[in-house]
Amino acid sequence: MNYDVIIIGAGPGGIFSAYELTKKTDKLKIAVFETGNPLQKRKCPIDGKKITHCINCPTCAIMNGFGGAGAFSDGKYNITNDFGGTLYEYIGRQRALELMHYVDDINMSHGGQGTKLYSTAGSQFKKLCMQNGLTLLDASVRHLGTDINYVVLENIYNELREKVEFFFNTPVERIEKAEGGYKVFHKGGEDEAKKLIVSVGRSGSKWMEEVCSSLGIGTKSNRVDLGVRVELPAEIFSHITDTLYESKIVYRTRKFEDYVRTFCMNPNGIVVNENTNGIVTVNGHSFEDPSRKTGNTNFALLVSKHFSEPFKDSNGYGESIARLSNMLGGGVMVQRFGDLERGRRSTVKRIEEGVVRPTLSATPGDLSLVLPKRILDGIIEMIHALDKIAPGTANDDTLLYGVEVKFYNMEVNLSNRLETCCPGLFIIGDGSGVTHSLSHASASGVFVADEILEELL
Repeated sequence: MNYDVIIIGAGPGGIFSAYELTKKTDKLKIAVFETGNPLQKRKCPIDGKKITHCINCPTCAIMNGFGGAGAFSDGKYNITNDFGGTLYEYIGRQRALELMHYVDDINMSHGGQGTKLYSTAGSQFKKLCMQNGLTLLDASVRHLGTDINYVVLENIYNELREKVEFFFNTPVERIEKAEGGYKVFHKGGEDEAKKLIVSVGRSGSKWMEEVCSSLGIGTKSNRVDLGVRVELPAEIFSHITDTLYESKIVYRTRKFEDYVRTFCMNPNGIVVNENTNGIVTVNGHSFEDPSRKTGNTNFALLVSKHFSEPFKDSNGYGESIARLSNMLGGGVMVQRFGDLERGRRSTVKRIEEGVVRPTLSATPGDLSLVLPKRILDGIIEMIHALDKIAPGTANDDTLLYGVEVKFYNMEVNLSNRLETCCPGLFIIGDGSGVTHSLSHASASGVFVADEILEELL
C-alpha cells in the first residue's frame, strides 16, 4: 500500500501526530504500525495471586500497545521545560510550552475534564527544600490517574480509528529509502509512504539504533537512570502531595557531588513490574478513583550516569545491573531501609513485621549486592535529606524496590524540525532521545504533524 504518512509506534508521540494530521485535513492516507495490542486487549497477566512475577510475554502489555508505556502510567503530564526532555532546544521554549498546553486541552476534551492541575509556583515547599539542601523544580502538573488516562486514550482511539489505518501486533522490521519516500517492512509485507514518523519510545531503543546505523543517521550517547522505588505510608508525604502532587526534588550528594532526583511520585498508589526487552524492572502507578487508592505513596530515586570514552553503551550498563537484580531476586527485589543500613538482607518475616504493607509481590533481598556503591550511597543520602522535609522517610520500615532503570535512546541528530538527515523521516518522542515524558513526547508529535502538513497540503 502507498500512504502519505506512516507512523511507527502508537505511543503518545504517534497518537498525537495522527490526531493532529486528521484534525487538520481528511485528504491524507495515514497508517500506524504498532508492536503491541489495541488498548482494550492490553492486559498484564500478573494478578498477585496465581501469577506473581513477570512471565516474559511475547509483547509486554505494560510497555507496548496503543498508548505506549504511558497507557498504564499514572497519567502525569508535566507542563514545563525544566525537565521531561530538551524539546525546547529544537523548537523554542515558548512553542514547546504552547504545544504542551494544547495537548492538555485535547486530553481535557476527551475525558480528562475535572482532573486537577497542580503547580509548584509560589509553593512554601520550595523554601523548605532550599533550607535543607534540596531543590524543588518548577512545573504545572496535570494528573489524570491511570484510570482517567485510560478513558482519554480510549476516546482518542475511537475518534482516530475511523480516519487512520491501525496495524497492531505488527512490528516494523526495517526501513529503506524509496523513490519519493520510504519503504516499511513488516511481517505482513511492505508499505510505502511519502513521509515517515518514527515514535518507538524507550522500549524501541535497540531497534532505533539499528535503523539509524542502516540509514546513516548520526547519534550520540545518552544517559541511563538507575535507582530504586521507595514505598512508604502516604501520610509521610501528604503535606507535599496534597498541594503539589508530583514534586520533582533534586539533591546533590556531599560524598560524590552526584545528583539524585525524585521521579514519578504516586500518592496512594501501587508499585508495579515493567518488562523492557526481557528485563524486569519496577515502576509505580496511581489512580483518580478513590476506591482504587492505597495507604501508601511511592516514588523513584534515580541517579543519572553518562558514558563517553571508551565505553558508550549507557543502556547496556543499566541492563547489566537490572539483569543482576533479576538473577538474584527472580525479578524485582525489595528491602527495608533499616536492613539496608544495617548491611543485612530483608526476609519475608522482617517485611511482614514492618508497618508498610508492600503493594507489589517482590523477592526480599539485599540491594547492596546489585547497585554500585556510589549509586547506593547517593540514594541513602537522599533519603536522609528527604527525611528533613518529610519526617519518617528514613524510617526502618520504608521499602526500597530495585532496580528501577530508565533507559534512554541514543540521542538522534535532528534538525529544528525534528527531521533526520534523510528528508521526510522524522523521529519524535522518547525514541529520539529528545523527550523523556508524556507531555514532551505528545507535543513533539503535534509539532511534526504540523511540519508535515505544511509540506503536503
